[in-house]
Amino acid sequence: MFHLRHTVVSLLCVIALSINAQLNTDRITSIGRSALYFDDYVLSIQYFNQVIKIKPYLSEPYLLRAIAKTQLGDYLSAELDCNRAIELNPFMPGAYYTRGYIRSQQHRYADAENDISQALIFAPENKTYMLIRADIRIAAENYDGALDDINTLLRHDKKDSRLYLERGRIHWHQGDTLKTLEDFTAAIENDPHGISGWSARGMVHTAMENNAQAIEDLTRAIELGSKWQGDYMNRGLLYYKAHNYRGALADYDKAVEYGSDDYACYYNRGLLRQEVGDYNRALDDYDKSLQLHPTPEAYYQHGMVNMQLRQWNDARADFDTLIAAHPYFLPAYYLAAQATDKMGLRSDSKNYLRQAYQLEKNEDIIRKKQAQLQVDAKIADTEEQQKDWRKEFSAQAAENATESTDNKYDSALRGTVQNKNSKVINQPMFVVSFYSKTDNLRRTTTYHPALERYNRTHNNSSPLKMTCEEMPLNADMISLHFSRIESLTNVINNYNGSDNSSLADWHFQRAVEFATVQDYSSAIEDVNQAVAYGIEGVLPYFCRATWRYRRLETERDNTNYRLEYELIMRDLDYVIRICPDFTFAYYNKANLLCLQKDYTAAINFYEQAINFDNEMAEAYFNKGLTEIFIQQNKKGVASLSRAGELGIYQAYNLITRFK
Repeated sequence: MFHLRHTVVSLLCVIALSINAQLNTDRITSIGRSALYFDDYVLSIQYFNQVIKIKPYLSEPYLLRAIAKTQLGDYLSAELDCNRAIELNPFMPGAYYTRGYIRSQQHRYADAENDISQALIFAPENKTYMLIRADIRIAAENYDGALDDINTLLRHDKKDSRLYLERGRIHWHQGDTLKTLEDFTAAIENDPHGISGWSARGMVHTAMENNAQAIEDLTRAIELGSKWQGDYMNRGLLYYKAHNYRGALADYDKAVEYGSDDYACYYNRGLLRQEVGDYNRALDDYDKSLQLHPTPEAYYQHGMVNMQLRQWNDARADFDTLIAAHPYFLPAYYLAAQATDKMGLRSDSKNYLRQAYQLEKNEDIIRKKQAQLQVDAKIADTEEQQKDWRKEFSAQAAENATESTDNKYDSALRGTVQNKNSKVINQPMFVVSFYSKTDNLRRTTTYHPALERYNRTHNNSSPLKMTCEEMPLNADMISLHFSRIESLTNVINNYNGSDNSSLADWHFQRAVEFATVQDYSSAIEDVNQAVAYGIEGVLPYFCRATWRYRRLETERDNTNYRLEYELIMRDLDYVIRICPDFTFAYYNKANLLCLQKDYTAAINFYEQAINFDNEMAEAYFNKGLTEIFIQQNKKGVASLSRAGELGIYQAYNLITRFK
């Protein structure tokens, strides 16, 4: 009897521990997924490590950790995690997709294509999977296969301009210029406000020397707000050919501004400056071009400018470099001979000429091997720009095979006030955080006496800030906040006093720490305790509202969706009631009202936020989008104009599109 009772008790203990572990790992996985959603990849890996340590037989944590590592560029380790996930569960399309992407980055195209094809067996309607397979097939020069993928997608959606861009790119690789033009024109017809279509077609017209049409297309792309250096570089080239040097230089300056790491931008501007006799600045441009990407053309032009400046020794060094790389390029020998002759080095000059004469005797060799440098201005390749319309790797597509979208911001839980296919989104919620990205352009006041008062009276790990642009955490930050959580937990657990205000403060402090590491459920539990202990001020209620929203944002299948929204609204209303000038509560409530499609009320709350801070750029921006969505275009454009004036430069692109 004793043995039976002991066995039953032991079994019950094991079951209880198993249930507790299950709850813990589910929660840790959820927190890690939240961190992954908000691009905190280093932090998310720490959470998935914990789950894997407790339950190494679960496949999902390996996939999620692989996604985070992929985003960080750790492909070797990410592939091992994918292998393990597939080994544990061979029916996970996201694991094959992620591994396929990793292998494509390593130029293992056959393996990558096999993986994506396997993912498509389990998720045949997934658009992102088929697009990445088309990219892989293009890279492997399997253009017919890539065309099959794009044509399949077009049969399901003939209005998607992005698919025409992709098909045009394939035709361009095949050398079929006419079909390329047809596809890029179709892209423009289906999305006349999209930059990529005009830009791509302008590039094709540039290559075909249809200069007037090219200038027209590129100008339209630029008017729509293009920030791609290639559009300016190509139009600058066309202006240069038309001897419109002022226009060309202005465009090349913009190309350098937007493409400061593109050697061709500096090379083209150098050519123009050389043409107009601005040799010193031309030399600076060639220097920068050579630093970024040494090319024989740049060395040749660099040497020619040095000759113009009578810097004979430097010119000789340029031509020596060119000869070493291209020993059959005869002009380099004659130019080097000229430079050394100017230096008075007759013997060296004759030696260069002797080498040139010797090469010229071997006419057959020269005819076969003589280098021909393309020293004209360079046309920008549209390949890089075309890929801007979608992320090359979509973490959401990997994690959730039922989603066909390739951009997490298309989710209905983001602050959108427009069609799902549109990339126009609201500025995000304001939150209280230790970290904030700096933006010197915006004038929004993120100071409030309540926040300043709290920082002055509490000893947090660092001062709290109000922001709508948080920073991802690095390993040191993560360690700091986990240590702080542990310290506060010890303080709370070991407290034997009766001062509820101290307990309230400690719980709120720990809540902020939990929220920083994206454990919103724990943060909400702690702030609830702080409220129960009678904490004062607006910050706990404001924070609880934003943390509830953050948690809801990552839990798309939450069955208490409506209740959660009511609780969020209740906290924001309370903040507004006890602190009527707390601007951020009005703004956040307006964002929530947009999500609930109550646009008139949302505009009203944006206006109330602006009444307290007439330089709140985010409120003007979101108000403008909302007004445009309900067909109040004139008001919307005016609001966007004010947002642009206050530092949200994206507003200007939208103004052009919505006028």
